[in-house]
Amino acid sequence: MTTYFITRHPGARAWVAEEGIPIDQVVEHLDPSAIRPGDWVVGTLPVNLAAAVCERGGRYFHLSLTLPRESRGRELTPERMRTYGARLQEYRVLAVPRTEKAPAHLESPGL
Repeated sequence: MTTYFITRHPGARAWVAEEGIPIDQVVEHLDPSAIRPGDWVVGTLPVNLAAAVCERGGRYFHLSLTLPRESRGRELTPERMRTYGARLQEYRVLAVPRTEKAPAHLESPGL
């Protein structure tokens, strides 16, 4: 089993270390094909990548924060992350197969 931390943020890397969360590999971009059953993936992934982790038998732990608008898009220190309630929450994400035509306003080539 491998635990991946997917982030490009130095503050998040420091936060996970300070929290004592054991991480095997820190990467900036997830290649879902690397995930094996039983692997753990920690980070803030788009829903399609989180679904790919779960599809491959991995477990996805989302790094959640309650950020005020003025702090979005800024680098955060571990202390600031704690102020904003940084926590890991496991999610199981499942892509739902298309069973009927999407409403016209949601129609796209992928739907």
